[in-house]
Amino acid sequence: MESIILSGERVRLRDWILADLQPFAHWQQPGHPWQELDGPYYPGPKADDISGIVERIKTRIESGNFSTPRQNLIIALRESNQLIGQVSRYWISEETNWLAAGISIYDPALWGQGYGAEALSLWTGYLFAAFPQIVRLDLQTWSGNPGMMKLATKLGYQLEGRFRQARIVRGEYFDALGYGILREEWEARSPK
Repeated sequence: MESIILSGERVRLRDWILADLQPFAHWQQPGHPWQELDGPYYPGPKADDISGIVERIKTRIESGNFSTPRQNLIIALRESNQLIGQVSRYWISEETNWLAAGISIYDPALWGQGYGAEALSLWTGYLFAAFPQIVRLDLQTWSGNPGMMKLATKLGYQLEGRFRQARIVRGEYFDALGYGILREEWEARSPK
């Protein structure tokens, strides 16, 4: 299977490699700030589960068994090829071609510097190219994640849904937010 590498000016999206496993395992350990923003209303993996997750990824790397189109890609710094996060996709409704994108940048020292915008832009372009049947792409977040709300808007995703007080984080209610961008809107912004 041919590897995927999508290069921007500062980051690249690429398939997993064995060198990613140790830093990935580190960032999956409970207690990192990114976990407080990335769907904290869902239970994350427990520390005891991480070695099994890493072992499954290692098996996939060694076998080259990556889905086509990709389910997720690593976000790596372009210069060092070092893992800094990942992008993902999931179906909201495969029957109606309703796809959503996700992104996580693990190290808070890298937040707000444009790495996420470049990575999500590359991923959005990839998803529209890889799924010619989709006419829209969604991005789901919550009102306690202002960085993700700003990123969505920066890339042309529009706030299409607000479900008031639908998420509970640390005993407090927050709104669930749905952003979307249509293929023609994306192509008008990013003609290449």
